[in-house]
Amino acid sequence: MGKRNTQRKNSAMLDSDDDNSSVSSSSTMRSDFMSVSGTEEVQVEKDSLLDLALDDLYEKRGSTREKALSSIIEAFNCNLQYQFVEKKFATLLHQCLSSVKRGSSKEIALASHAIGLLALTVGCGDSAHEILEESVPPFSQALKSGSEPSKVASLLECLAIITFVGGNGPEETEQSMQIMWQLVHPKLGSNVVAVKPSAAVITAMVSAWSFLLTTLGGTLDPKHWQQSISYFSSLLDKDDRSVRIAAGEALVLIFEMGSLEKFSAEAKGTKDVSEGGYAHVQGLKGKILSQVKSLSMEAGGKGSAKKDLNSQRNLFKDILEFLEDGYCPETSLKIGSDSLKTSTWSQLIQLNFLKHFLGGGFVKHMQENEFLHEVFEFTPKRKHLPGTEHHISSSEKRMYKSPNSVINKARTQLLNKQRMLSEGRNVGHYAVNAGDE
Repeated sequence: MGKRNTQRKNSAMLDSDDDNSSVSSSSTMRSDFMSVSGTEEVQVEKDSLLDLALDDLYEKRGSTREKALSSIIEAFNCNLQYQFVEKKFATLLHQCLSSVKRGSSKEIALASHAIGLLALTVGCGDSAHEILEESVPPFSQALKSGSEPSKVASLLECLAIITFVGGNGPEETEQSMQIMWQLVHPKLGSNVVAVKPSAAVITAMVSAWSFLLTTLGGTLDPKHWQQSISYFSSLLDKDDRSVRIAAGEALVLIFEMGSLEKFSAEAKGTKDVSEGGYAHVQGLKGKILSQVKSLSMEAGGKGSAKKDLNSQRNLFKDILEFLEDGYCPETSLKIGSDSLKTSTWSQLIQLNFLKHFLGGGFVKHMQENEFLHEVFEFTPKRKHLPGTEHHISSSEKRMYKSPNSVINKARTQLLNKQRMLSEGRNVGHYAVNAGDE
């Protein structure tokens, strides 16, 4: 088994919620024509606007803070704000966390997104780990204190991002995954009534959980496997199409990592047959294969958004092909004049999640964000137009060249994380048949 030689065209798994990835970033094109002095003047103006927005986060009026957060998000999407972060990292983080603790649902959603962008900007290292440590307690509390879907989805996405960037080892990753899991499987006391999560919340939770699973290389505590596989299988029968798609991605990732086979082997060797063990796992494999076949041929009518029907069919056709024959969909995404290619489900899930999170800033970050270059082993061609030179600011030079810089101190941690990510990429491909024993 292996990769198919011919690439499946227009793979449904490659998100196409915006077309920014097919063209060069306009801000990049403009900057290519700027003189050194012009670039510095523009940077001063941008920093001044960011400083004003940061000051507004101290205001009592919630609408003022929301507007400021929107401005910060736009600035971090459009450019890599290294100079600003070098000077104002701690202030920005703590003000955003303050908004998470005291703000409206909208403010919490905006603040959490800004924190995620901050983590992606600083990259792997001590600062990213500080973001994770400082954010987990208020995020956990905010997730428990309300069920407004957009707020919850933003918190889950940000928790996934800051763990992906700043987590030191599988223990911290599993902690974040457990926080997500408890959102749909809460530990209830005698006087607590379970609140049924919405489809949007379930979709966000499963997507964020899967994104973090890509970093574990199959090391998740085995006691969680049977519960998660059974749950995701049950989601394939839900009416909401986005839920079914998220569950399908989670299950195919588990199969790609070989985790079901590992769990099956452990169950076969156990003496406690009362738990269902091996027979239960084999039954799940057969059930999932049947569900995937059905969803790959769905005629419509199940799920309200018919426009997504073809996306679902194509996704589950890809999943079925992987389960039966071991072929992963190969994709190629245009980033300016470069192509970013994926050849495993793990890479594709990471790419789609980050593309969704960054939105209109995806191209800019893929072109200039060194952390993302390391994650995807992607090296974009540097554009040098006739008569121009590539300029790097003095602040960026300090961050990248100085042996004592934040960036260089993070190199070792980044390499360690890259090795962990590679485990998820290089796992073998397992074909799954209902009759396997």
